[in-house]
Amino acid sequence: MLRRIELEVLAIVERGDTISELATKLDYSESYLSRAVTDLVEKGLLYTERDGRRKRVVPSDARAVEIYQDLVRQHSHIDFSELLTGKTLEVLYYFDQPRTVADLAAWTDNYRNTVNRVLKRLRNRGLVGTIDSQYQFNGDFDRLHEFARELAHRLHRRRLESVAPNGTILWEDHGEFLAQTQTEVDAEGFHETGLARFAAFDLQFLLTSHRYYVYSEDLGSVSPAELCCHTLLIDNDTRHRSYCLLLISHVDVDEADLREQAAKYGLEDEIDALIRYLDTRGEVDDDHFPEWDEFQELAADYEVDLA
Repeated sequence: MLRRIELEVLAIVERGDTISELATKLDYSESYLSRAVTDLVEKGLLYTERDGRRKRVVPSDARAVEIYQDLVRQHSHIDFSELLTGKTLEVLYYFDQPRTVADLAAWTDNYRNTVNRVLKRLRNRGLVGTIDSQYQFNGDFDRLHEFARELAHRLHRRRLESVAPNGTILWEDHGEFLAQTQTEVDAEGFHETGLARFAAFDLQFLLTSHRYYVYSEDLGSVSPAELCCHTLLIDNDTRHRSYCLLLISHVDVDEADLREQAAKYGLEDEIDALIRYLDTRGEVDDDHFPEWDEFQELAADYEVDLA
């Protein structure tokens, strides 16, 4: 997420510092320091101003920068630039409440040993403690979670702006986000989803002027289970639920996979309702679902077998 040199620069940079001054403070070469500043500018955490022949560095107004610099000022005895490397920021992102090692390993999709190493480093410095096998923050160090969240959001926002300046983030986690755009996006890591993606599974729907993309460095393509969740995040109305029901019925979506994706996106109740609707043939007390006979007609129109 951020290299140690980048965290070191953010910790000490003040409005108007030059590259030369920062290099002297941190005891790095100007060329090495300059590359770090360039990376931070690209991430929207710093910007530069020309002052004659000199380039001055200025912290951005990103909330992440404010939180981080405040932590550094108040806890100057802690080397945050060393502490927050590796998997630490990813673990902190999901550390929004007291959690066990198993909880954090599941949320971050890391081995327990990896999470244990991160938590041990935090505990050894007095930032976290344990009660009944659950880790929790000590004092005001819960701001580290806020920093991790704000930093991830800032980086997602910059990545989206680079391909769709008017795009909107609808959902995000540490390494992914779902976005709505007004234009087509053809860039590495962006995968089309929403109603346009249904065509890949032989379901053609009337499209709106908006396009939808999920960004992920690890995703190969959007699966039916993921598409169903994305569709509900875009709009959880009767029409979009009906489209998800058609998809589940048409491609025989694996229920375990569907529930796993639902947990990731915080849609457990919504997905459970979809499954119950199909299992009971419409016997669900929810106004956001069509009557069963209406859904049967819709399925027939799209040649989806409900048997």
